Amino acid sequence: MKIPLKVLVEGALSAALAVALSYFKLFSMPQGGSVSLTLLPLLIFSFRNGARYGIFAGAVTGLLRLMLGGYVVHPLQALLDYPAASALIGLAGFFPHRKWLGVLCACSANFAAAVLSGVIFFSSYAPEGTNVWLYSAVYNGSSVVPETVILTALVYLIMPKLKKAE
Repeated sequence: MKIPLKVLVEGALSAALAVALSYFKLFSMPQGGSVSLTLLPLLIFSFRNGARYGIFAGAVTGLLRLMLGGYVVHPLQALLDYPAASALIGLAGFFPHRKWLGVLCACSANFAAAVLSGVIFFSSYAPEGTNVWLYSAVYNGSSVVPETVILTALVYLIMPKLKKAE
């Protein structure tokens, strides 16, 4: 697969910006979840260049975040929470003309990965007698839902300005 230089550079810059943004939290959850703008560069890159390149840039971003201090309890959890979850953001590239649907699809897939990881690897945090699927969905949803709303608004604000700059 030969990647055009422009796409390669934009993907590298998007991954680097996503990693940098991961250090700035809008707010944090008690056990590690947070709301940030980490996914914004990956969403924009995916809309501009398609799902194939978006998935790749997301996976690279996840690997970088993992190498720069990811929280790991098991090797499979590391893969699910970092490169796989970030790669799923590239799914937005399937919806270049319906950006709200792209953000919703990408964030929902990312949410599904987080819920699965929560059920498999972090179920011990659920209060006794609580359904672990429900606990993981509520816990992860408390950060994914506001993040999805914020990202959707920002995509609609930023994308028209990028088209003018081309």
